[in-house]
Amino acid sequence: MKRLVAIILFVLGADFATAQPAPAPAAARPATNAVVAPGPGGAPAAAAPTAPTPFRLNIGLEGTGAAGGEVSVALQIVMIMTLLSVAPSIVLLMTSFTRIVIVLGFVRTALGAPTAPSNQVVVGLSLFLTFFLMGPVIDRVHTEAIRPYLDGKITSVDAIDKASAPLKQFMLKQTRARDLEYFLELGGFGPTAVKDLPMRVVIPAYVISELQTAFQMGFLLFLPFLVIDFLVSSVLMALGMMMMPPVTVALPLKLLLFVLVDGWHLVVRSLVQSFS
Repeated sequence: MKRLVAIILFVLGADFATAQPAPAPAAARPATNAVVAPGPGGAPAAAAPTAPTPFRLNIGLEGTGAAGGEVSVALQIVMIMTLLSVAPSIVLLMTSFTRIVIVLGFVRTALGAPTAPSNQVVVGLSLFLTFFLMGPVIDRVHTEAIRPYLDGKITSVDAIDKASAPLKQFMLKQTRARDLEYFLELGGFGPTAVKDLPMRVVIPAYVISELQTAFQMGFLLFLPFLVIDFLVSSVLMALGMMMMPPVTVALPLKLLLFVLVDGWHLVVRSLVQSFS
């Protein structure tokens, strides 16, 4: 205990010994901008050392110097962050990705191999086919909206309007009229021209139409494989092999048929031509 008390007193004593005196009040400090009086012999006296200027970081979001009709920098940052957050939804629901990934999923299920190819392969193939099919639309958006905006020829609001026009035109080509009419009626819109249709009507109508088209293509894909399942089941029943699972025999036959007719080429070609 005595040693502990001695150590504490030693530390406190060292702290008191190394303590600096309190700074002088503001009135007693020499002014940094004061004129220094000349010393003896007319030579100027040595100026008092000045305190170092602290570093400061200023971030301005006033958007000064923006063109007429241009939103502020803060709003542009908010819009960019919003677009980045909804980018997956744009890729999934406003492009050809929805139809492609659903049809490829139906092909995998119809073959009787729900894990081959894997989900990563199906999604990756769907994504690259989407980039291929959306190439002309992306080129138009870059030419009509992104490039003029980067060159300072149009404002950000005009760039958004010009960028949405090619995407809207693509979606309207794949959308059924009855789906558009349903959402126009649901939203309380009157008779509206095609060019004046709002995006909040076009997007859900396009998604419903894509789902309808994808399921129709999936039904047509199931038919040949369903015939093979019926034939295998009938043959096994006729042979009295009721304990033999039909899937075990039907799967190699489906794979053989799919390979012989070059199934992946036919499926991809049908998907690409369906967007023409």
